[in-house]
Amino acid sequence: MARSCVVRNGTVVFPEGGTRPADLLLADGVIAAILRPGEPVMPEAETIDAGGLHVFPGFIDAHVHFGYAEPDEEYTTETRYAANGGVTSIVAYLLHNESYREIFAGRRAECERRALVDFGFHFAASSEVHLAEMETWMRDYGVNSFKYFMQYKGEEGRYVGLDGTDDGFLYDLLQRAAKLGDPCLVVHPENIEVVNRLRRQAQMAGKSTLKEFCLAKPPFTEAENLLRAMYFAEHAGARIYIPHLSCAMGLEEARRYRGRYGRIHLETCPHYLTHTMDSDVGPIGKTNPPLRTQADLEAMWAGLADGSIEVVGSDHVPRKRATKEKNIWQASNGLPGTAAIAPVLFSEGYHKGRITLARIARVFSLNPARIFGLARRKGNIAVGMDADLTLVDLDRVKTFDPAELGSHSDYSLYEGWTMRGWPTMTLVRGVAMMKDQRIVGPAGHGRYLSRPLS
Repeated sequence: MARSCVVRNGTVVFPEGGTRPADLLLADGVIAAILRPGEPVMPEAETIDAGGLHVFPGFIDAHVHFGYAEPDEEYTTETRYAANGGVTSIVAYLLHNESYREIFAGRRAECERRALVDFGFHFAASSEVHLAEMETWMRDYGVNSFKYFMQYKGEEGRYVGLDGTDDGFLYDLLQRAAKLGDPCLVVHPENIEVVNRLRRQAQMAGKSTLKEFCLAKPPFTEAENLLRAMYFAEHAGARIYIPHLSCAMGLEEARRYRGRYGRIHLETCPHYLTHTMDSDVGPIGKTNPPLRTQADLEAMWAGLADGSIEVVGSDHVPRKRATKEKNIWQASNGLPGTAAIAPVLFSEGYHKGRITLARIARVFSLNPARIFGLARRKGNIAVGMDADLTLVDLDRVKTFDPAELGSHSDYSLYEGWTMRGWPTMTLVRGVAMMKDQRIVGPAGHGRYLSRPLS
């Protein structure tokens, strides 16, 4: 693609300004000008015809997991999957029990060789080494968000290589974060002591359905730990982000608590907007937090519509179908989802009157950029921002086929769903990476997103 191009004839979606017809001049990887429709530009600029399409700021999936295939394969497949879903930037979790000095440079370099979209990392914090190194991560690595799993009290985190900790560690982690400026603590809330007892009771009773698995992790076990996390954060003066919110009970606790302490961000995921524990998907639908009820599903949509829930992230886990096709208690947790976010938001959200286009641009672009330190470059359409754009055909009807989307994973909750509203082009810093569901850009185009604190 030329050093400059102009996106013509589209309807631009501004996260905070609604929609209007406009042309966008892109030069050297950034948005150089927002033009009146048809306004002339230099003759050497190529033209991208966005007639009939809506032009969004590039979508950001701030909740991605790697570690399920070889990195030289996975950094290609999962960023290809992202580009096919209109996603221009991802922020992925690195889970490591020892010093990140051992792995960061290698992971960054490997991803830079392979990635089609821009990428950053969250680091999991689970040891005294991590507490000691947080300032180094922020200063030298540009990492300003850290993950803590409240449910890993003993051996529960061994399958992802993390030690168990306790509330004292969480207390120190939040205190440390508050002293270092304004990093974001991503806190998974789950009362594992209650869950363990309920799970054992269900297993001893011979229960083995998806619904029975979900009932063994009731909303109380999410909401109670969420309340505790907010209380700790307030005491420390720290900023927290609750990922994968799934239940109305947790949403109501967060709404109430924000009345006394506002530094709380909420995220939900596409599967909590489309599926319930009664969905006929069997072990394929096993995830954590689990699928909830129809009332919880509608509460998630309502939270997105009124701004209580600020972000939709995928919690993308690219395992193979074979790891799911087991007894519900042995089936793997997690779902592939990055490429599903956009069609879910358009087909199940916008076209059903649940959410506006501007709100989609906020929860899938602007808000994750602001929360995770990317807003100087990403998440909005403005002069000087990176030319990350997602062109969407709101009326395109297409059947969701995971085989077309390029993930290491070979299944989807949405396989066979007919959905209305699809990305048709993904531009990362002005370079087309996907066009009409075909990858047209080079692996290795993605850049590491250093996110220093302001």
